[in-house]
Amino acid sequence: MAALEGDFNNLVPRKILVTGGAGFIGSHLCEELVTRGNDVICCDNYFTGQKDHVRSLLDSPRFELLRHDITFPLYIEVDEIYNLACPASPVHYQFDPVQTTKTCVHGAINMLGLAKRVRARIFQASTSEIYGDPEVHPQREDYWGWVNPIGPRSCYDEGKRCAETLFFDYRRQHGLEIKVARIFNTYGPRMHPNDGRVVSNFIMQALSSKPITVYGKGEQTRSFCYVQDLIEGFLRFMNTGPDFTGPVNLGNPSEITILELAEIIIDMTGSKSEIVFKPLPKNDPRRRRPDISLAGEKLGWEPQVGLAEGLEKTIAYFEELIRKRSTYGI
Repeated sequence: MAALEGDFNNLVPRKILVTGGAGFIGSHLCEELVTRGNDVICCDNYFTGQKDHVRSLLDSPRFELLRHDITFPLYIEVDEIYNLACPASPVHYQFDPVQTTKTCVHGAINMLGLAKRVRARIFQASTSEIYGDPEVHPQREDYWGWVNPIGPRSCYDEGKRCAETLFFDYRRQHGLEIKVARIFNTYGPRMHPNDGRVVSNFIMQALSSKPITVYGKGEQTRSFCYVQDLIEGFLRFMNTGPDFTGPVNLGNPSEITILELAEIIIDMTGSKSEIVFKPLPKNDPRRRRPDISLAGEKLGWEPQVGLAEGLEKTIAYFEELIRKRSTYGI
C-alpha cells in the first residue's frame, strides 16, 4: 500500500465544500466526510440532486446545506473542495447542453478561483468520458482519448476535458494543489430512477415488469464500480501528497457486456421482463474498462464490492423507492 500523509480519521477536522453534494455520489461523500469528523458544506442547485439524499445529515452540527449554482461565484472559507457538480447521465446533461458546458467550465473556473483565494486543496470529479469511444483498451491515464467535439455528448465530454485543462493550468500558473479523478461507471443506492443510466434503467424496468431496453446488440461493455468503493478512492486520493495530482482512474476493472448485465438483473429480481433491442445512440462508447494500476500503486486502492453484492443493495434501494411511491402516491 502506498504511504499516505496520515490516517484520515486522526486529522484535525477540516471545513470541506462538496459541490453537487446532494447528488448520487456527492451525498455518499458528504456522509463519509461528516462521519470522519469533518465540517461539510454541501452545495447543490437541485437540478439532479435531492434534499432527501442528505436529510439524515441535516441535524448534524458538522453539516450545512447551501442552495447554489456553481456557474456563479461562491464566497466562503474552506480548507478543501470536492467539485462534483454536474449532471452525469446523458438524459440530464443533454437536457440543457449549454448549461452543462457552463457547469463544467464556468463552474471549474469559479471553484478554482475560490481555491486560489483561500489556498484550498481542490478535487475535480472528472470522468471516463474523457476517453470518448476509446481506441486503447483498457483505458490508461496517459491515453488522450477519441472524442467527437461536436456530437450530442460533447457538452459533457468536452466540458470535462476543458475542466481538466483548467485544473492543470491553475496548478502550473498559481501553484494550486489539485486532484483530478476520472470516474468510471458507478452505481448504488440514490441513483436517480429516471436518469437513463444502464443500471438504474434495467433495475426499474425489471421491477416494474417492463421490457428491458438494450441498445445495439448489447455487445458494448462497461465496468461497474459500487459507490462506497469509489468514495474510499476519493478520500485516499485527497489525502496523498501535493505532488500526486492525477489524473487517476477510479473504477472497477471487471468488464461485462450490457446484455450480460440485463440478464443478471432479470435473474436477481425474478422479473419476467423481456429484453428488447433498440438502435445504438450516436457516439456511444463500444468498450469501457479502467486500468487502475496507478490507483493501486499510489493509493493502495482497489474495489472491494463485487457486482452481485452491489446490485443486491441497489435493487433493495429501488424496491423501497417503488414501495414508497406506491404507498404515498408519488
